Amino acid sequence: MQSLCVFCGSSSGSDPGYVEAATRLGRLLAEERITLVYGGACVGLMGAVADATLAAGGRAVGVLPDFLRRKELAHPRLSELHIVSSMHERKARMAELSEAFIALPGGMGTLEEFCEIITWAQLGLHEKPCGLLNIQGYYDPLLQFVGRMADEGFLKEKHKGLVLSSDTAEGLMLEMRAFKPVRVEKWVDHRAKA
Repeated sequence: MQSLCVFCGSSSGSDPGYVEAATRLGRLLAEERITLVYGGACVGLMGAVADATLAAGGRAVGVLPDFLRRKELAHPRLSELHIVSSMHERKARMAELSEAFIALPGGMGTLEEFCEIITWAQLGLHEKPCGLLNIQGYYDPLLQFVGRMADEGFLKEKHKGLVLSSDTAEGLMLEMRAFKPVRVEKWVDHRAKA
């Protein structure tokens, strides 16, 4: 794995453990010579993961829509900064540049980015590992909901395996390295109800 996309908040959140986790992940990426690909801002968890990666001698590549350049404050010291025209282009560029994906805690944007990249995996558009860094159980409700989707017949049981999870960066990286793509021949239920 040479590059990894991190989805995370442009806010730091209320628990100092979130910033600590972002910092630890950034250092780990640098130590393992994995390029960080992320949203390009210098604030919140986004800034923390980029700062830690750069401080440890790693590469950090940002992808930022032009209209957010001022709102999210583009990071001034990145290895590369790609300015794009829309959020759609941002997600597509980050996916293009990355061999794996991790979501740290964040808000609706982080959730949306992670759910979209999981959907792309479910549809067979990529076979890259996707994981939740589940700090302080932040993503427990989402993991429970993924289980409910399968229980209620809206998600194939095998597709639950697309969502990796660990409460440590090191544990999640181990899971990602061991990941085997999930392939389901028939993922749509074609039975029509009259």
